[in-house]
Amino acid sequence: MNSRKEEKHVLSLLVQNEPGVLSRISGLFSGRGFNIESLAVAETEEGGISRITLMTKGDQAIMEQIKKQLNKIINVLKVIDFEDTPCVRREMALVKVRAKPEHRSEIHRMVEIFRCRVVDVSRDFYTIEVTGKEAKIEAFLDLIRPRGVKEVARTGVIALAREKR
Repeated sequence: MNSRKEEKHVLSLLVQNEPGVLSRISGLFSGRGFNIESLAVAETEEGGISRITLMTKGDQAIMEQIKKQLNKIINVLKVIDFEDTPCVRREMALVKVRAKPEHRSEIHRMVEIFRCRVVDVSRDFYTIEVTGKEAKIEAFLDLIRPRGVKEVARTGVIALAREKR
């Protein structure tokens, strides 16, 4: 029996915004048989620097190995594991759901309860923006699925450390 506990970890990497950086990082994961469960990349407030936020799964030993290997990549400036760091975590999803006339008021109630937004309306579908923790998005999807979900696009988790109060 394996006594090692695999947990999800959110890592934030500050990297030089140069061609090939993301490829080297993803290559590190695939080359060692680790999976990236979600990935978000964008420039930061500082020119030439991007933040890569990724979620992966592993026990403490695997996570230490991943962080050491990431720190060896020349374009990686900083690696933060949010496991023990107070942080704000969010994900965003766009959900295209069938909006039959007889279900529209029910869909609007769900949108209101989950503090979502309808961001596009067509004759047969609503596109709904859901933002929050992964559990909130999963709960919304579970509730709305019987109405007929056509498509879902998710950002993956993004996170920032909380400041001391």
